[in-house]
Amino acid sequence: MPNENSYEVALQKSNAIREGLAKTPEKFTMLTGDRPTGRLHLGHYFGTLKGRVELQDMGAKTNVLIADYQVITDRDTTEHIQDNVYNMVMDYLACGIDPDKTMIYTHSAVPAANQLMLPFLSLVSEAELARNPTVKAEMEASGHELTGLLLTYPVHQACDILFCKGNVVPVGRDQLPHIELTRTIARRFNNRYGKVFPEVDALLSETPLLPGLDGRKMSKSYGNAINISMTAEETAKRIKKSQTDSERMITFDPENRPGVSGLLSTAAICTGRSEVEIAEEIGMGGSGQLKKYVTEAVNGYFAPIRERRQRYENDLDYVKDVLHEGNRRANEIAEQTLAEVRDAMGMVY
Repeated sequence: MPNENSYEVALQKSNAIREGLAKTPEKFTMLTGDRPTGRLHLGHYFGTLKGRVELQDMGAKTNVLIADYQVITDRDTTEHIQDNVYNMVMDYLACGIDPDKTMIYTHSAVPAANQLMLPFLSLVSEAELARNPTVKAEMEASGHELTGLLLTYPVHQACDILFCKGNVVPVGRDQLPHIELTRTIARRFNNRYGKVFPEVDALLSETPLLPGLDGRKMSKSYGNAINISMTAEETAKRIKKSQTDSERMITFDPENRPGVSGLLSTAAICTGRSEVEIAEEIGMGGSGQLKKYVTEAVNGYFAPIRERRQRYENDLDYVKDVLHEGNRRANEIAEQTLAEVRDAMGMVY
C-alpha cells in the first residue's frame, strides 16, 4: 500500500481531480495566491496564472489570495507593498482572471481567516513545523533568521485554504508538504471537534518550470525574468542583454548551454513549438537570430494581455473596487467559517 503522502498517490489524486473538473467543476473550490514582493513575470504566467484562468472558465469556484502578510515572513520592510498589490491585481485582470467569477483578496483585510491560526496552531507540533522542507528552503534563500511567522507559514497557508473550504490547490511537486500539513490540520480538527473542513488535495501542475533567460531559475533578483507589465521595447532590451555563448550554431542543451537553452524554452512556450525544432530552424543564425525570434514570440503572445493591462493602469479606481469587493466577499466567507469553528469548539457565548 503506497504511503498517502507519496508523490505517486498525490499524482493519482491529481489526475482524478482533472477528470472530475471536466465533469463536475462546481464541486471544486480552488485557492491559490502570490506574495506581492514585485512584478509578476512569465514564469508566474505559464506556471500558475494561465491555469487559474482555465479553472475559472471551466466553472470551478476560484479564489486568488494576495498574501501581503506573508511578505514579512522573510522581509524587513513593506515599503512598496501597496504599489505591488495594485500591480498584481492589474496583472491578474489582464491575464483573464474575472472578478465576477474569481474572488481576489488580501490577507491583511480578512481578520476572521487569520484568526483560524489560533486553533490550528494547537493541532500541530513544533517538530512538524520545523520538518517542512519549504520553510527551510525559504529561510536559506532569504538569508533571514527564522521568524515565528516563517515557522508557522504552512499553518497560515492552511488557514488560507480552509477558510473558504478549499478542496483543491494547484501546486508544483515541491509544495506538496504544505498540502499534507493542511490535510493533517483539517483531519485533526474534524476528529477533535466535529466535521467542519473538507479533504484537501493537490492539483499538480503539468507545466514544466520555465527557466530564466540565463537558464537559471526565473527570479526577480537575478534580473533574468520578463515581467508581464513590461512594454515590447523593454522586453526586447531585456532579451538583447541576456547572456548566451560564443558558439554560432544554435542547439538546445540546458546542461552545457544554459543561456541559449533558456531563450529557446521561452520561445517554445510562447509559440507551442519544441525547443529543438526552433534551434534547428535558426541553426547557424547565431544568438542574434535567436534573440530576434524570442523577442517576436514573447511580444506576439503578450500583446493582447499588455493592451488590456494598459487599460487597468489608467483606471486605478476600478482596480481598487475589484479588491474592495473581493475583500468584502472574503470577509463574509471567513466570518461564516469562523462561526462554524466556534460552534464546533463550544465557544459560542
